[in-house]
Amino acid sequence: MDDALKADLIRVAHLIADAARPETMRLFRSAELLADNKADGGFDPVTAADRAAEVAMRAVIARERPNDGILGEELGVQGGTSGLTWVLDPIDGTRGYLCGTPTWGVLVSVADATGPLFGLIDQPFIQERFVGGFGQSEVCGPHGTHKLATRPSRPLKDAIILTTFPEVGTTAEGRAFHAVASQMKLTRYGMDCYGYALLAAGQVDLVIEAGLKPYDVHAPICVIQAAGGIVSNWQGGAAHHGGQIIAAANRDIHTVALQILQDAMDG
Repeated sequence: MDDALKADLIRVAHLIADAARPETMRLFRSAELLADNKADGGFDPVTAADRAAEVAMRAVIARERPNDGILGEELGVQGGTSGLTWVLDPIDGTRGYLCGTPTWGVLVSVADATGPLFGLIDQPFIQERFVGGFGQSEVCGPHGTHKLATRPSRPLKDAIILTTFPEVGTTAEGRAFHAVASQMKLTRYGMDCYGYALLAAGQVDLVIEAGLKPYDVHAPICVIQAAGGIVSNWQGGAAHHGGQIIAAANRDIHTVALQILQDAMDG
């Protein structure tokens, strides 16, 4: 891929995130915020803000790169002819959005047949944007613009792990997660995509989750890998299809935690 195309994809990614910001902020912490439930069982919320943000994001792509495909959480798949696909999650962490916590985010990435190439995690309320790919790795926010770098190696007993749901996934997946978490210094829950941003920023050591979709992970993969981290599935393979995800600050902690997960799942 030539530099001109890379620069254009970076430009458009930022335009897409810019378009989503006002749509997500319009209802955030508003008395008018309501949610529908997409799940047959349990609670999988979607709001008018989710839908409006994705419509605005798709409008940017239609204007700037009409030949690219799109995979979005709310509006599904739109085919393209360029070989590139934009993977969009207008609000990753709608449960947090409903609660008023600033741990949700807008996820934007672009992929080819091999997987994600460039991505960003945007938090409109804090006005933080984490970027990774095509030689870029930085966060821009209230503290200015800084290079992203994941944490160096440390023992599990000194490390911090994040996930979104205490149960993680199935009973077996939850047991495997807790086999890792029980050996660590600190475990925190409810972070959604912001947990991956914090890993890229060098604040935590591991994020382990299950039951994810491609639009949940494409942008975090780009941001974390550009910052020096590793993202895989629980078998150590490619993570961009979703499912069981382990994101690690470095190869040492990835190797140790992955083995614990695998042993727990096999046991």
